[in-house]
Amino acid sequence: MASSGVSIANYLRVIRGNVNFRRLWIAQIISENGDWFYTLAIYSLLLDLTGKASSVALALVLQVLPHTLLGPLAGMVNDRFSRRKIMIATDLLRMLIVACMLLVRSRGSVWVIYPLLFLETVMVAFFEPARNAVIPNIVAEGDVIVANTLSSATWSFDLAIGSVLGGIVAALLGRDAVFVLNALSFLASALLISRMHFAESHADEANRHPEDQGAGWSSIRAGFHYIARDPKLAAVVSLKAGVSILGASWVLLPVMGERIFPVAIAGIPHPRAALFGMSLLMGARGVGALLGPLAASHWTGQRERSLRLGVLFGFIFGGIGYLLLGTANRVWFAFAVIVLAHSGTSTVWVFSTTLLHLNTKDRFLGRVFGADLAISMFVLAAASWIAGLALDAGISPRAVAVGTGAAMFLPAALWALALRLWRMESRCERKIKT
Repeated sequence: MASSGVSIANYLRVIRGNVNFRRLWIAQIISENGDWFYTLAIYSLLLDLTGKASSVALALVLQVLPHTLLGPLAGMVNDRFSRRKIMIATDLLRMLIVACMLLVRSRGSVWVIYPLLFLETVMVAFFEPARNAVIPNIVAEGDVIVANTLSSATWSFDLAIGSVLGGIVAALLGRDAVFVLNALSFLASALLISRMHFAESHADEANRHPEDQGAGWSSIRAGFHYIARDPKLAAVVSLKAGVSILGASWVLLPVMGERIFPVAIAGIPHPRAALFGMSLLMGARGVGALLGPLAASHWTGQRERSLRLGVLFGFIFGGIGYLLLGTANRVWFAFAVIVLAHSGTSTVWVFSTTLLHLNTKDRFLGRVFGADLAISMFVLAAASWIAGLALDAGISPRAVAVGTGAAMFLPAALWALALRLWRMESRCERKIKT
């Protein structure tokens, strides 16, 4: 197991030398850029047609709710069938679903967005556990932290670039162009993943563990029992739920961009200035999420004790960042503190993923990541919905930002308590040795 920090050379080695990971990584770059393009276009469209922050909150709830409802089922499916084929099928279906968003033309047809968002997220609920679960199948154990950090950095870079470029494309070419580009990005992703070739022993029925022979609830229950009987694993599975408190930002940042930080360039009208403001604040999320794991993993390497400590600091930075956002008077200060906050929470996300990879048996990876995603998306949906209701009730965006920052110290405190589980285990091991 790697004990030294992760360097640029490690990332380049994995990209150049591992063709399966390289194809998965390029597919991620293409499809996620399309996602950020169209997410901003959808939020802007909803605000234009309805004028309500709660419409954005509802869209976000529908984008994440299937993860909670279908997480256990998706995990079971990913532990029984080829994860590669699941990724291909869901990419192709997402292409069709996004193309249907071109049907939204007026306030009267805005309702079409909601079921389409729900269906697309059903596909994501199956795709993401598959993508996370295949990492140990396509990279060496010592490269798991490298692959996870690179994947997170790519997500963050795509968010930063995709949000800004998405705002520009939507402003200059219109939202239809954004939807078309996103649909095509899923087709490109499916083609790249179809060229991946790697062993998937979990899908071989002849080698399946007796506990996993049955489909349906028995297999799902086995996954829950696997998590529940290990308190340390259960604590790690819950980490992304803490990060998801910042799901409020999906509603808060577009509203702050529109009401507080519109960026007027060369006398453009307010709606377009607001769109640029939204894209800048959303892009700040991506910059922070890019920088945090890259810097933190250079310090921790794949040392589990350092990963666990990095999680605690990540939660603290997230809280401080949003407390400061509530005081921001200039867009660039807002940009900087959003970067700080999301550098912390993105580090928590990457480190928790790596801890799960290092401490989960392959036959349970789909179910563990399904549960991991389900819990986090439930919290994200709740946080975004509460933020939308608060903003529509007249609570200022600054006050919502402060409340969100304060809430981040709850998972920080809970994780600090959970760290005692590892200290107790370490003391027991020392007693046994002596």
